[in-house]
Amino acid sequence: MKNPSFAVKQYGKMAVQRGILPVVYNRYRRRPIDEKLVVFADSHNDTLPFHMTLMRQEMARRGYRISECTANFGKLGVSDLMREMTRFMELYAQAKYVILCDYYLPAASCDKRPETKVLQLWHAGGCLKKFGCDAVEDIPPMYRGSVTKNFDLVTVSAPKCVPAFASALGLPEQRVEPLGISRTDSFFDDTFCQDCRESFYRRYPHLQGKKLILWAPTFRGNAGNPTIVGREAVEHLQKQLGEDYHVLIKLHPHADGKAGVSNCEISTHRLLPVIDLLITDFSSILFDYSLFNKPAVLYAPDYDEYVRGRGFYMNFETDLPYPIVKSERNLCNAVRQALFYPDTEGLERFRQTFMGSCDGQATKRIADRIESL
Repeated sequence: MKNPSFAVKQYGKMAVQRGILPVVYNRYRRRPIDEKLVVFADSHNDTLPFHMTLMRQEMARRGYRISECTANFGKLGVSDLMREMTRFMELYAQAKYVILCDYYLPAASCDKRPETKVLQLWHAGGCLKKFGCDAVEDIPPMYRGSVTKNFDLVTVSAPKCVPAFASALGLPEQRVEPLGISRTDSFFDDTFCQDCRESFYRRYPHLQGKKLILWAPTFRGNAGNPTIVGREAVEHLQKQLGEDYHVLIKLHPHADGKAGVSNCEISTHRLLPVIDLLITDFSSILFDYSLFNKPAVLYAPDYDEYVRGRGFYMNFETDLPYPIVKSERNLCNAVRQALFYPDTEGLERFRQTFMGSCDGQATKRIADRIESL
């Protein structure tokens, strides 16, 4: 076995999920459902993720009582982890709605009450690389059970994405609806976008007037042992482009904790309204960014290997309006070409195909649908 400690951790999770959490849930389910209780839960962040903030505001506006269960499970000791999960299970047993934006194992640890509805906002738009049930790296072979079985509704960014998400999450297509992605409403808010620009230049006034390029790659491997590809080439790109350009680096949070090479403290979603061009590889950030109709370059020196190994729901060669660069020697020229000669029609077609349900009204639409479940 390549990573014994990882396997031990997985077996430990299954033991807790099957043996302890259902007992806690069944103890509290004897109480009546609280028709006004909405629980927002996340196991990857200590505070409520950006993906959930607009939905939280909307549900609070509608008069619901909000409870948050947010903690980075990977950083907690055993006692703190059990305390967090136990608290969630107590609330779960009485909540009318539970709202997630990623896998959340405690929510799948029991057969929930039918009166409680679980909504999965998910943290990524579009449908690019295979994930979940369609990707061995996401759900280890030793894991037994379903992490998605209690999802009553999954919201996606366009009708095109429904089959992919149903397959990846192991759900019938009827539970996956193209209502849009709540967080993307922010990108249609001129006040939000203007605040992003102003706060960026307050922090980095020396970058005024420069072309801003953001490198935001995904990671390889799994969240427990992530790696990145292309760092040296991107650092060299800054030297090639010269002083009129500035390359910002933001790694995926799983990778940045280990590699520590990000050079910008501002969160990625607040950079999208500011930058002039995005460099990524197989990251779903491409879909959120497409809402701005700005150019991008896909830089993936391991492209052929990654495509063979991971698999995709879309055809890179025909579906993307962005150049694909596999060699460092072509990166600088591709960036310049994309900046000055963007495929305007292709950008709009891509946005409509994969993000067409994101129109600035997704949060309200999703909240209406939740209340109708």
